[in-house]
Amino acid sequence: MIARAELEDVVALLEQKGLSEALLHELRGRFPGQHFTWCMDDDINAGKPVVTREHFAIYLVDSRDHCSCLTSDLDSASGMVLAEIITD
Repeated sequence: MIARAELEDVVALLEQKGLSEALLHELRGRFPGQHFTWCMDDDINAGKPVVTREHFAIYLVDSRDHCSCLTSDLDSASGMVLAEIITD
């Protein structure tokens, strides 16, 4: 489960610091037990982001079953995909 306040904290940090390996390390320290993955937004072909900003989108991951899948449900989410958006 990911609390709405945690999601908002992640958004604020991304807006302030931008996506980087250092930020991923910081997020993993602040939110133990949650999984964070960084990829390019155009690498994701399914699911809808729960947050979209100019330079990033956040997708939620549900890992309760054998295979992980994207979800929009904070209660079943166990992690986030931080998807970088590069504007032309």
